[in-house]
Amino acid sequence: MNLYDLSGSGPESEKFDPLLSTDQFRIERIISHAHATPEGEWYDQAWDEWVLVISGSAGIRTANPDQEFTLNAGDSYSFPAYQRHRVEWTDSNQPTIWLAVHYNEPKEAES
Repeated sequence: MNLYDLSGSGPESEKFDPLLSTDQFRIERIISHAHATPEGEWYDQAWDEWVLVISGSAGIRTANPDQEFTLNAGDSYSFPAYQRHRVEWTDSNQPTIWLAVHYNEPKEAES
């Protein structure tokens, strides 16, 4: 897969492409077209996540601590497990392409 290939993506919805998954981590590519987390919703996940903006830009808000910042192409950020966060906006002039690495995911209980 070419990370810059935008086929199959469009402004109607974000596109999530799984790239690699093991017992220790998941890597996915996300393509956003002027998207934002719906008002009042937060990501609050039980695992750590590192994101890298490959192209475009995005505004991020976190809770605890409450902060808002911009990620531009080449910028990355690490969200620890249970850090509430949301995407306030993504670039409206070009697609924002993200690389997301999810790690330290809780293992499902063995039966």
